[in-house]
Amino acid sequence: MGFARHSLSPSELARILEAERRGAPFLAYRADAEGLWLEPLEGRARVAIGRAEHNDVALGWDAEVSRTHAQLELVGGEWTLVDDGLSRNGSFVNGERLVGRRRLSDGDVLRLGRTSLVFRAPIAAGESTVAAEAGALVRLTEGERRVLVALCRPLSSPGTGAIPASNRAIADDLHLSLAGVKTHIRSLFAKLDIDDLPQYQKRTELAQRALGAGLVTPRDLGS
Repeated sequence: MGFARHSLSPSELARILEAERRGAPFLAYRADAEGLWLEPLEGRARVAIGRAEHNDVALGWDAEVSRTHAQLELVGGEWTLVDDGLSRNGSFVNGERLVGRRRLSDGDVLRLGRTSLVFRAPIAAGESTVAAEAGALVRLTEGERRVLVALCRPLSSPGTGAIPASNRAIADDLHLSLAGVKTHIRSLFAKLDIDDLPQYQKRTELAQRALGAGLVTPRDLGS
């Protein structure tokens, strides 16, 4: 997945590149109105994530995150994400629902509630993955997110040859005007850096990037 140039401001990109140069693992996520947040993991063995303030990473703005949702644990030098049933809505890694625990790799996208967090371990990777994973940090409006989920919903049945929903189908599904749907789709093309692709490829690529970055999860498609 290519670098979504509209997802990070120049100063935000500079902060991520500087964190990568330090070589220590960290989480990158958007903290509601506070913008981009980088959470260092160096020197820690366990990091609790949830909505309540007592968590190390407190996602208090996200009502879909449980009070104590999941934990990051350092096991044998490898970071793992653990969700042993504490969360109400589950945890996802790269769009796949987590069952128990999973060892994390550099660039993995964690999805808790409506919040995406990118796990970075620059030393393990040996190179930057900002270009590959910046899409997970795209800031979407509620309207854009609803349209994106509706676009991807036909793809929830693999093996059927399904294609992303048409603008008319999205408009009917969400009770929006066709012009409003087109406006949201154009904005999504820009935010996920799809403007330069041929027109016939854009909708499929938009859906694939949204699913790959964890912006849309199987739980979203089932709702």
